[in-house]
Amino acid sequence: MTRPDKHDFDTLTGNSWSVHGGNHADETTGAIRTPIVMANSYRLPEDPSDIDAPGYQGLVYTREHGANQRGLEEKLAKLDHGEAAAVFGTGMAALHAAFFTILNPGDHAIVSNVVYMRVAGLFTDVFPAKLGIEVDFVDITDLDAVRAAVRPNTRLVHTEVIANPDLRVADVPALATIAHDAGALLTIDSTFTPPPMMRPLDHGADLVIHSLTKYYNGHGDAMGGVVIGKRDLVEQTRTGAMWHAGGAISPFNAWLIMRGSTTLPLRLQRQCENAQAIAEFLESDSRVVHVSYPGLPSHDQHDAAVAQLLGGFGGVVAFAIGGAHGDRLRFVNDLRVITSAVSLGHDETLIAYEEYPEGPAAAFAQPFREHGLVRLAIGLESNDDLIADLDAALTTAYGPR
Repeated sequence: MTRPDKHDFDTLTGNSWSVHGGNHADETTGAIRTPIVMANSYRLPEDPSDIDAPGYQGLVYTREHGANQRGLEEKLAKLDHGEAAAVFGTGMAALHAAFFTILNPGDHAIVSNVVYMRVAGLFTDVFPAKLGIEVDFVDITDLDAVRAAVRPNTRLVHTEVIANPDLRVADVPALATIAHDAGALLTIDSTFTPPPMMRPLDHGADLVIHSLTKYYNGHGDAMGGVVIGKRDLVEQTRTGAMWHAGGAISPFNAWLIMRGSTTLPLRLQRQCENAQAIAEFLESDSRVVHVSYPGLPSHDQHDAAVAQLLGGFGGVVAFAIGGAHGDRLRFVNDLRVITSAVSLGHDETLIAYEEYPEGPAAAFAQPFREHGLVRLAIGLESNDDLIADLDAALTTAYGPR
């Protein structure tokens, strides 16, 4: 048996690398954690003629590469089994960088018809109008529909592993085959499924993107995003979208996310356990009209989730409750442990209720179209407390079970 060494990734399990990866003790002070380096510029070498050459490893300017960014990139790349990573100021900056790198004017993209609303906005408004990109939004779980959408100029297929917000599950290996047969690349937003739950690169994806704001940071106090994949493609996102369009993460946010990521496997395990228990409670409650959670056998893509996900089915539960709009607001506002707020992956449980416009909602299951969608982003509290809070608020709005 090989002796584990925290400086050698190949000797460590993923959970150990989550603690030690990318960390470099400070030689000046002896601090065992990488300090925050709040510098804009770094001392140049005696001969700086090569600082703009591809693959240059020195630090020059924090918009391009900083000490804290580099350590975080080293950790994230190896956790997702990628050759390299580039970290950005937000998840959207990372997603934009991936798309901006892959697509050129006149190219065609196939995008899941249920995807984060800001990504949908890029492909409905920004890219077609500004770059002449052609887009088809397709039910990504219908592989025949995805194949039918392929054109000679298709260069990109994009989806989330677990879709935001209705929680449908993509078959990543099948999509990778379709994309590559068409000469296109597959980009996967794995924000809802960070390692060790899912490593899309191992299933054929070309780039994996995370909003580090969510599970990696885990504390609701820092924003960031990352693009991970083969080195050449990742470096294109850095030298194109980051160097020329900005979007770099701050050293302090990189440090905060590095700190948060050390506990990711433990937090994710608790959140998945809580979510499974809560989804089962909600599905058994007659006051709840519909529940979508990949860990439930009733979920349409439960088998795909079982085949691809490791150790749990995520920390987000989507559900619908009946009655009038006012009843649903009464339910949300009566909660005393769960906070009404957007985002997910935090240490505390958050809930967001929304009635979506007809266009975006068209792809949802009928109960979500009729009653709106409640997205419950599970935290680290006792699941007994969370279930009791949900039960009490449902009783306030709808009466006892």
